[in-house]
Amino acid sequence: MKVNQLGRTGVSVTVLGFGGAPVGNLFKPTSDDDASEAIAAAWNAGIRYFDTAPHYGLGLSERRLGRGLGGYPRPELTISTKVGRLLIPNPAPSGSDLAAGGFEVPDDFVRTLDYSGDGIKKSIEASLERLGTDYVDIVYVHDPDHHVDQVISETFPALVKLRDEGVVRAIGAGMNYWQPLLRFVTESDIDVVMLAGRWTLLDQSGEPLLRECRARGVAVVAAAPFNSGILSRPEPASDSHFDYQGVSTSLLARARVLATLCRKYGVELPEVAINFPLRGDSVVSVVAGFRNATQASTGAHWMDIEFPPELWDELDTLERTGGQE
Repeated sequence: MKVNQLGRTGVSVTVLGFGGAPVGNLFKPTSDDDASEAIAAAWNAGIRYFDTAPHYGLGLSERRLGRGLGGYPRPELTISTKVGRLLIPNPAPSGSDLAAGGFEVPDDFVRTLDYSGDGIKKSIEASLERLGTDYVDIVYVHDPDHHVDQVISETFPALVKLRDEGVVRAIGAGMNYWQPLLRFVTESDIDVVMLAGRWTLLDQSGEPLLRECRARGVAVVAAAPFNSGILSRPEPASDSHFDYQGVSTSLLARARVLATLCRKYGVELPEVAINFPLRGDSVVSVVAGFRNATQASTGAHWMDIEFPPELWDELDTLERTGGQE
C-alpha cells in the first residue's frame, strides 16, 4: 500500500488508516476475536497506520490494538492516539457507557476533559500502558471544541516538549470542525490535523483548511470518509446516518445522485467515497473504522481501484452545481 510522509516529520502513514472506534465497541459490541481478526486483516492487506483514542470504549480500543499489534515490528507501525479526556473511576456506574459515551462497554470509568500540561502527560502515560509501547507516533488533541485558546497556550506547548523528548513523534489536533483547526495551524507549531467528515464526497467545507495546510507544510488526515454511514452503501438508504444523525430528504437525494454517477462509471459509491479525500491538498491518509476482517480487507482492496478521470470531472461539476444533475 502506498505510503506518504507526514508533513515535515519523519513519520509515514499508509494512504488508508485503521480507525479504532469500532473495535472499541462503537454503538454495539465487537467480539475480541472479531477485533483481533480485523487488526490482522488490516496488517495483511498492507495497512500500517492505526488510529485510536482513550475515548473509544473507555480504553478498550487502545488495549485491543496493543494486543493485536504486539506481534508486529514496532518500527513498521504508525500508531496515533489522542489526548484531552482522562479516564477516571466512575463513582456511580450504570452498567453501560452506551447512553453517555456511545460505546457498548461497562462504564467503569468516566471521561474528564483535561487539556492542561499535567493532564496531557497523564493521558499519554496511560495510553502507552494500554498500547504496550514506549512511544506514540502521532498524538492528536481530541475535539477541543470549547477549549481552543487553552489548547494553543497550554496543550500544544506541553506536546511540543514531549515531541522534543521523543515520547511522541508528531503532534496535532483532530476535530469535526475545520475552523478551529485552521487557528491551530496558523497559531501553533503542529505537524498534522485530523479532519473528520468535512472533506468527503458529500461535505467539502474543509477546503480552506486544506489550502492553508498545504501552504504551511502541515499534513492532513481525513477521517470519517463515509460521513457516519450515508456513503458506506452502494445505494444510500433512508435509515442512513450523516454525522451520527438522521438524514434529511435533500441530503439523501444528493447522495443517491452521487451513487448513480458512480455506477455510470462501473464503480460503487463506497469505493469512490473512501478514495475521494486523497484528492485534497496535503491529505496523506484516509482513516476509516473497521469492525471485522472482511471490512478491513475490503477497505484496503478499494484503495487499489483506478477511477477514470471523467468520473472525478463529473463529481467536481456536481459539487459546483450543488450536487444536482
